[in-house]
Amino acid sequence: MGLHSEILKRGNCLDLFATNILLNMYVKAQLLSEAEILFDEMPERNTISFVTLIQGYTQSLQFVEAVGLFTRLHGEGHELNPFVFTSILKVLVSMEWAELGWNFHACIYKLGHESNAFVGTALIDAYSVCGCVDFAREVFDGVRCKDMVTWTGMVACYAENDFFEEALQVFSQMRLIGFKPNNFTFAGVFKACVGLEAFDVAKGVHGCVLKARYELDIYVGVALLELYTKSGNIGNAQRVFEEIPKKDVIPWSFMISRFAQSNQSEVAVSLFCRMRRAFVVPNQFTFASALQACATLGDIEFGKQMHGLVLKVGLALDVFVSNALMDVYAKCGRIEDSMQLFEKSINRNDVSWNTMIVGYVHCGDAVKALGLFLEMLENRLLATEVTYSSVLCASASLAALELGTQIHSLAIKTNYAKNTIVDNALIDMYSKCGRIRDARLVFDIMNERDEVSWNAMISGYSMHGLGIEALKIFQMMQDRGYKPNTLTFVGVLSACSNSGLFDQGQDYFTSMFQDYGIEPCIEHYSCMVWLLGRSGHLYKAAKLIEEIPFEPSVMLWRALLGACIIHNNVELGRLSAQRILEMEPRDEATHVLLSNMYAIARRWENVSAIRQSMKKKGMKKEPGLSWVENHGRVHYFSVGDTSHPDMKVINGILEWLNMRTRRAGFVPNCHAVLLHVEDKEKERLLWVHSERLALAFAMFRTPSGSQIRIIKNLRICVDCHAAMKLISKIVQRDIIIRDMNRFHHFQDGICSCGDYW
Repeated sequence: MGLHSEILKRGNCLDLFATNILLNMYVKAQLLSEAEILFDEMPERNTISFVTLIQGYTQSLQFVEAVGLFTRLHGEGHELNPFVFTSILKVLVSMEWAELGWNFHACIYKLGHESNAFVGTALIDAYSVCGCVDFAREVFDGVRCKDMVTWTGMVACYAENDFFEEALQVFSQMRLIGFKPNNFTFAGVFKACVGLEAFDVAKGVHGCVLKARYELDIYVGVALLELYTKSGNIGNAQRVFEEIPKKDVIPWSFMISRFAQSNQSEVAVSLFCRMRRAFVVPNQFTFASALQACATLGDIEFGKQMHGLVLKVGLALDVFVSNALMDVYAKCGRIEDSMQLFEKSINRNDVSWNTMIVGYVHCGDAVKALGLFLEMLENRLLATEVTYSSVLCASASLAALELGTQIHSLAIKTNYAKNTIVDNALIDMYSKCGRIRDARLVFDIMNERDEVSWNAMISGYSMHGLGIEALKIFQMMQDRGYKPNTLTFVGVLSACSNSGLFDQGQDYFTSMFQDYGIEPCIEHYSCMVWLLGRSGHLYKAAKLIEEIPFEPSVMLWRALLGACIIHNNVELGRLSAQRILEMEPRDEATHVLLSNMYAIARRWENVSAIRQSMKKKGMKKEPGLSWVENHGRVHYFSVGDTSHPDMKVINGILEWLNMRTRRAGFVPNCHAVLLHVEDKEKERLLWVHSERLALAFAMFRTPSGSQIRIIKNLRICVDCHAAMKLISKIVQRDIIIRDMNRFHHFQDGICSCGDYW
């Protein structure tokens, strides 16, 4: 600027050539305001003047001004030379308006610049960005004297648009002609190798990189990191990372991201800390990946520290970072903090909404998740497969069939009903809402199935006590070439235990390890303990628990306790309960089960002692609840409930049902009432069980002949089970009850469980 001032003092004696040099000096020094003033004051301008300022605008990301200046250049009749076209094409690519390159291509062709290497390369880049690979190839073939940049542009074009074989062919051709690849060429070639999974070829190219001395180049280094992480050779990736310069944030971000995405979260967090010690400032992508690792680890303290650092570097409003922070707090059980970040976010996208919906689902607040989904739709945001799978999971947890079917309809309208992830969620939703046939229909019409699809269908049949059907699906899965995994066998063994398929269950348990190399986990052992115990082999079940190669969990002993109650084995049941209470002294369910076991055995003193103990510890028995969904509203009923506004009608229907069942020969099972009272009182109490109240309500609130669906939070008692079978025959309606363990389909006097539950 001092030089310019001196020139002005001497009368501004510069000619056009010198003024353009001065203009270029201001642009290179990023003094764009001074460059604009100088440009406006120039008595005479030529194409170079315009191109220089266009480049200045491009460097400052003022693309609209750059386009405006090009229009002015053209309007004033200045020469449109190759430099003009390369500059404006670069602007269009930066503005994501590359498709307009076609219009400029016509002008270039008319002026005879299509064979120019600089212009050709700029056109190749523009066509590459908008995916017009064939046009890019035509331009490439039309360039007479191709230089290294032109060849590299074509390699990059093919690689970026997934024409991987063609990229390698062009690379081979350029080497045969005698051109030596540069760093950008190698980066494109490595991308093509990754796309083709041609890892042996990539090793040869890595050798070329070492010969050409490009191994320390940042672009080549990141491409090599991508190559070796995708090939699963994390050791080589780490060696490359240690060798390349690490002053730039890109290689750090890349490695942190790959570790976070490959279940090596601790390594990702450690690398982030090392990056901070190297005084490299993280960017939004670094934070997003490091926070992802933090969320996976559930490390709330480190997450809070990173949140503080985010605020310091001014990235709190970045959508990628804020979404990652929401995920950390949600996965660490701090959903309220996630919601605060969500409400403060000014750049919410579909990931923001999905993060919160998934967070509420994982925290068990399905109602809040579904409320957010409705709010998302009201804000005219498009749902994705993640959204649909999450809200279907929420509907399944609530057994909200009406809402689930509405979401299914919406998925069909938005063309997500053929998405595998959504279909898997639909199978799960229909299964958990008692509509196993609809679940099977979704499964049968799927375009593509994965392991999750098969597992969901097997688990669905298991949940409904349809063990034979579950095993048929398992066999079909193997016939189609799918490999069973840990979850598959949980579903298979659960199906056997729920259906009393004793021999098959033992065979599959043995086959799991011998034929598939899957080590049994706690869930597999739980299924086997229940299978053995429920079948009456109580001491075999106890022996299996003792032989488990790791510390038995509460789940195993609770399964044995449940079996002991069914078979009235008080002594083994007492020992099972003792083991549970040693691990969890305040386990309410165990106290209740132990009390029930003593009540069945008519050992009322023991029952009283347990209830007194619970009272002293401040423990309460979970009340029995049943609920029915009607017109989008859920109606809850507890044992002996009198609070419902339709109670008079409900009592009337119960009286009628009591009369009709007695006429049909039904005799109440008073042993189901675990209270020390007279039999008449027990009979009265049986008819006010929560599932019977719910049934009576559903009978007059739902259309005659339609299916009745009831959800119960505890195991259905033997008397209600027998009553429901007879009622289904009397009223000629299908009754589906989901208790805490499984579904019961009552139809024409028969239950799908075959009285085995």
